[in-house]
Amino acid sequence: MPLLTLVSAILLFGIADSMVNSYIILFGADVAGMSPLQLGVWTSAFAVGGITISWTLGRMFDRRPSRTYAIAVIVLGAAGYVVLPQVTSFPLLLLMAATVFASLSAAFPQLFALGRVVLGEGRSTAYLRASWSMAWAVGPLIGALVLARGGYPWLMWTAAGAYLIAALTVLVVPRPGPAPVAATTTSSAGATPVLLTASVTLFFTAMFAGGIALALFVTRGLNQPTESMGVLFSVCAAVEVVATLSLAALPARTSQLALILVGFGSFAAYHYLTVAATGMPLLIAGQVLRGIAIAIVATAGIRYFQDHLAPATGRATTLFANASTTGLLISGILSGVAVEQFGYRTTLVLCGTAAVVGGVLFALGARRRTETLSHV
Repeated sequence: MPLLTLVSAILLFGIADSMVNSYIILFGADVAGMSPLQLGVWTSAFAVGGITISWTLGRMFDRRPSRTYAIAVIVLGAAGYVVLPQVTSFPLLLLMAATVFASLSAAFPQLFALGRVVLGEGRSTAYLRASWSMAWAVGPLIGALVLARGGYPWLMWTAAGAYLIAALTVLVVPRPGPAPVAATTTSSAGATPVLLTASVTLFFTAMFAGGIALALFVTRGLNQPTESMGVLFSVCAAVEVVATLSLAALPARTSQLALILVGFGSFAAYHYLTVAATGMPLLIAGQVLRGIAIAIVATAGIRYFQDHLAPATGRATTLFANASTTGLLISGILSGVAVEQFGYRTTLVLCGTAAVVGGVLFALGARRRTETLSHV
């Protein structure tokens, strides 16, 4: 069954990805001996390289849909993690980040583009996204156990094994058919949706920056124990999985735009509710809203982009994924400055406001899309 195969591939890939990415910064600091500045440059190399490689492969997928792209980048990343424990030279680590490990960023949009082409039905995106959320709910815990018993080498090698199994699973997915002729041409309806992309970038910038501010606010501002962050993120992950699966059960006539705007609204409400919190009850309630928001925007958003740029599925999925990566790149700089200059609460308020602005931009972008299609 193609759906089950793809769900399994994304689950395995997500577990491997979350295992290493939850601790990769600590590896850079503790094992490779990187300074904070070097860590920032290293992280930026991941992001910039990932955006470039993802965009290139997305266009290649539209010209000739294939499983090969996803398999190749996953295998390349697995090979990189096999040798990573032996590498401590910063220039070499930087080169690997910008090429070998950055290529893994392309696997996510490739797998979702493959799912859209093979399964041919946008609602299946919810099941694929739920498997990704589930992987990130359990992967860091598995990584912690492996790290405690075998250290960083076994963490990297275990993740590499999971990546390889994921690549083999992709081989079982049926071969996609040839690309539609329209996928390789440019039309007014298929132009890059600037407002929609900016909107999604704002959402993920707020998500990543807010995550940093949240940890500091909870542990330092509210004097909650460090373990409370595990509780909060577990609640968010659980809600995200349930909400994502619920999206698949919605009637086909449900407006994706309305859903996405609800997601942006929930995300803004989460930040404002968190700022008002004085203890765990409101913080937990905020994580429920956060899980719902991420589930909606990450799932319905991918489908909306795919519909908007159809039949250029690879380009659409990559554009959405790169907006997320760009948000991560921006947040790393802005969050530190905001927290230092304005404090935890104000930073969270700014993240909530960014979600509001993102929602407005998405609505305007959707309106422009409707006006453009009406003239095509």
